[in-house]
Amino acid sequence: MPLRRRLALVSAIAVGVAVVFVSCVCYLVVRNQLRGQVDNELQAQATAVQQGDMHSLYEQVPSIPASAGGPAPYAQLVAADGTAQSQGGIALPVDAHAMQVAQGSAGQYYEDIHSNGSHLRLITVSLPQQFVVHGTVESVALQLARPLNGIDHVLANLRLVLLILCAAGIALAAALGRLAARRVIAPLAEVAHTAEQIAETDDLSTRIRIQADDEVGQLALRFNLMLERLEASREALDESVRAQRQLVADASHELRTPVTSLRTNIEVLLAGGQLGDEDRRRLLADVVEQSEELSGLVGDLIDLARGDLPPGATEDARLDGIVESSLARARRNSPELTFTASLDPIVVEGVPERLERAVNNLLDNAARHSPPNGTVEVVVDSDGVRVRDHGSGVDEEDLPHVFDRFFRGANSRGQQGSGLGLSIVRQVAQQHGGSVSAGNAADGGAIFAIHLPTAPVRAERSESEGAQREPAAQP
Repeated sequence: MPLRRRLALVSAIAVGVAVVFVSCVCYLVVRNQLRGQVDNELQAQATAVQQGDMHSLYEQVPSIPASAGGPAPYAQLVAADGTAQSQGGIALPVDAHAMQVAQGSAGQYYEDIHSNGSHLRLITVSLPQQFVVHGTVESVALQLARPLNGIDHVLANLRLVLLILCAAGIALAAALGRLAARRVIAPLAEVAHTAEQIAETDDLSTRIRIQADDEVGQLALRFNLMLERLEASREALDESVRAQRQLVADASHELRTPVTSLRTNIEVLLAGGQLGDEDRRRLLADVVEQSEELSGLVGDLIDLARGDLPPGATEDARLDGIVESSLARARRNSPELTFTASLDPIVVEGVPERLERAVNNLLDNAARHSPPNGTVEVVVDSDGVRVRDHGSGVDEEDLPHVFDRFFRGANSRGQQGSGLGLSIVRQVAQQHGGSVSAGNAADGGAIFAIHLPTAPVRAERSESEGAQREPAAQP
C-alpha cells in the first residue's frame, strides 16, 4: 500500500475513533438524562404516596402536579401475599422481588418492563401505611410505571444522527487526510523522483529543492550532501582511472624505445657475423646502458604506482637530516660538482624514505643540468627544501609542465632520464600536505622547491641531539 494511502487511512481511523467515542458519550449522556428525568418523576410520585393517607388497595393513588411530571399513567398496589390492584388499565407484573418489597425485606428498585406492547419504566417502593387485605393487616408495595416509547423514539433518532455524523466524519477525515498526505509526501516523492532520475541518467549533479526546514527538509539536505560526496568521489575515481590509463599509455610509449633498441643490439650480438672486438664492446656497452635506463624507468614507475597508495604510518622526521643524507649521496655520484647547503633544524611529519627519494630526485635533476664544475645550492628552512642549479634554466613555456609524467623540456632532451623524477617529487609533496614549484633565478639557473608544513626543532631536543652526536665525532 502506498505511503500516501496509509497516511490517509491512519488519519481516517484516528478521527473515526474520536468521533465514535464522542458520539457514544453524547448518546449515553442524553439517554441517562432522559431516563433520569423519568426516574425523578416516578420517585416524586412515590414519595407523595408514601406521605399520603392510604389504607385500602382500592383507593386511587395520589397524583403529583404537572410541574413535577404529572401522575404516572400506570399504578399498582401489591400485597405481601402477591395480591395486586392495578390502576390505569394495565396489570403490572408481580414477581418475588416486588413481594419482598411489600414485606419490607427489600428496598425500592427500578426496572424496565414490556407490557401490552409498551416499554415501561417501573419503580417499586414500600408504603409505611398498613392495609387490610383479606381481613388481615398487611404491608403493601407501590408500583408506578411510565412509558418510555417517546424516549426510545428520541434515542433511535439520536442514534441515526450520530451514525450519520460518524460516517460523514470518517469520510471527511479520509479526504482531508489524503490531501494533507499529498502535501506532506510531496517532498518525499521529489526525493524518490530524483533518485529514480539519477538511476536512469547516471547524473549526480541533480539536486533536490529544500522547501522547509523540517524533517523532510533535513532529509533533502542530507540527500544533497550525499550526492555531492558521491559526485566528488566519482570525479576523483574518474580522474584516477584517467591518470592510470595515461600512465599505462605513457609507460608503454617510453618502454618501447629502450626495449626495441635493447632487442636490436642483442639480436646483432647473437648474429655475430663480421663484428670486431671494438664493435662488440660498443654494443655490449649500449646493452648495459639501455638495461640501466630500462631498470631506472621501471623503478620510477613502481614508485609512482606506490605513491597512489596511502603513505602509511608517519613520524616526526628531521628534514635537515634527510637532506644532509641526500647531499652525501649526491656528492658521491657527482664529485665534480660543488654542493653548498644551508640547513635549518626543521621537523616535518611524514615518511622519511619517501621524503628522501623526493630530495634525491631534485638533486639528481640539478646535477644533470649543472655545467661542469658547477655549484648546486640547497636550502632547508621553515618553507621546506629549495634546490638551485647554475645551468641554462627552464624555458618559460615548459615551466607549467616540468612536474608532469614523462615530460622533458627542451633543455632535457638528449639527456639520460625517464622523465618521472619530478613527477615523483610532486607526488611525495602532495602526500605530505605540501606542494612544489619551479622557476628560474634572475642570474641564471633553475630553482626547484618542495613546500611542506614544517615545525622548528625544540631547543631542548636540539641540544640533546647535539650532545649525542658530539662523542661520536671524537677520535
